[in-house]
Amino acid sequence: MLAFNRTNLQPITFLLLDIPGLEAAHVWISIPFCLVYLLSLMGNVALLLIAKTDPKLHEPMYLFLCMLSVADLMLTSSTLPKILSLFWFNNREIYFEACLTQMYLIHSLSTMESGFILAMAFDRYVAIFHPLRHSTILTPTVIAGLGLTIVFRGAVLLSPHPFLLKWLSYCRTNVISHTYCEFMALIKLVCTETKIRRAYSLLVAFLTGGLDFILIICSYVLILITVFSLPSKAARHKTLNTCVSHVWVILAFYTPAFFSFLTHRFGHQIAPHIHIFIANIYLLIPPMMNPIIYGVKTKRIRERFFKFLTIKCFCLYKNL
Repeated sequence: MLAFNRTNLQPITFLLLDIPGLEAAHVWISIPFCLVYLLSLMGNVALLLIAKTDPKLHEPMYLFLCMLSVADLMLTSSTLPKILSLFWFNNREIYFEACLTQMYLIHSLSTMESGFILAMAFDRYVAIFHPLRHSTILTPTVIAGLGLTIVFRGAVLLSPHPFLLKWLSYCRTNVISHTYCEFMALIKLVCTETKIRRAYSLLVAFLTGGLDFILIICSYVLILITVFSLPSKAARHKTLNTCVSHVWVILAFYTPAFFSFLTHRFGHQIAPHIHIFIANIYLLIPPMMNPIIYGVKTKRIRERFFKFLTIKCFCLYKNL
């Protein structure tokens, strides 16, 4: 039995839950998890290197995409190594303070990701409604200011979360029904009143991801109205094509995010293994998909990526 701090019944460690009913298949399940993690790392690092070395990619959309990639790298690196150690070595223990830190990083970085996707939507809005003033509206100073504001919002609004949980009594159990630490999973273990804390969490979720999603939808409604008012079919197609990559990024991020959010709060009848899979997809898929989507849809990134691979392969062959 794990030790508790007797003064307020705080556990010294929590136990993370694996996937119930699939314990025998954990090694096999870990293979796609590991592959997705490696693809996410390689894809986002490659995207950052390509954007850094190519001046033609120093545009607002790609700068925001680079910010998104940094947040993706930090998010996956704060969760996947521990999840893989759980699958490979049955290492379920996580210290109380480490759990709170992981929870803060997951929620704050997810909030930042949502903000960067909104900034990319704003870039598309300006590019379509004010194409001649695009570079004068989204100057380097404005881009840096938007990026810092998004980071500040995520860091500050989510900073109370660890403190909301730190001084509570966990007298029910120290087993978290997840493969990682998450606010709603932790709050369910508390045996005292938590209505105010839950309300704050919901308010922050609405003011960040919820409000971002509403603003993104509004911007695309205006974009579609403008696009379909263009007289030429070719012009409509060309204008819409500039938004396709971003739309796929929105779907890749918000679809699993909403599923995870809804199952946490309302999906009490959903089987535990399905619930855990959905929660992990929310962390795994978007960071992997973002560089792939822009790599496939952006000719410049695709060409630089293949050029980078060719140089690497040539160097390896030459060394052999």
